[in-house]
Amino acid sequence: MRRSAAVNPSLLLVAHGTRAPEGPRVIEALAAAAATRVGAPVHVGYVDVIGPTVAEALARIPGPVVAVPAFLAAGYHVRTDLPEQILSTGRADVVVTGPLGPAPEITDALLDRLREAGWRPGRQVLLSAAGSSDERALGDVRAAARDLGRRCGQWLNPSYITTASPRTAQVCRADAFLSPYLLAPGLFHRTLAQLPVAGVADPIGTHPAVVDLIARRYLRAVRDDVFAA
Repeated sequence: MRRSAAVNPSLLLVAHGTRAPEGPRVIEALAAAAATRVGAPVHVGYVDVIGPTVAEALARIPGPVVAVPAFLAAGYHVRTDLPEQILSTGRADVVVTGPLGPAPEITDALLDRLREAGWRPGRQVLLSAAGSSDERALGDVRAAARDLGRRCGQWLNPSYITTASPRTAQVCRADAFLSPYLLAPGLFHRTLAQLPVAGVADPIGTHPAVVDLIARRYLRAVRDDVFAA
């Protein structure tokens, strides 16, 4: 039996979770903006730190669900933690899309944030990510750096705020503009803002390109009829 085309599954936007109040505000704003784009209910769940957890969110959502991970790389939380949390609910009507990054829409947002910070072509850029011990996540960050570098006209090697090397604090330059590979403001962005550089761009946040990407991830899952029995 196939899903009726007249019934759109709900969208569950899944984020890491943080006690910094700015983080949930960004995720809630993205969810609200996505709801106007996809014509379906949009809910929020978190894999760590705060609630509602993924299981708690799913308990409130009837029918099929498309879960879109609001992560910029496919690390442990995307590849292991999220699927395990969904599995623990016993539900078989939840499909998980790819994470938000790396993707052309994310690069669009990064470039706009750099321009807003005063960057102009010819000025040095340094992409700075949170860091991870997961090699596949680091590979995603390197891919994001290459894509941004192509758009900026220079080769970019990423640096990291914590966990991985090289650390941003060790490689930053006074003439460089930092491009934070971060979705929301918080401790990591405040750390970057204190470094001696020419400028620090804002996090990606609720840039329209991110809303476009969330909608694209969701609509592709619906288009592919992943819920067909």
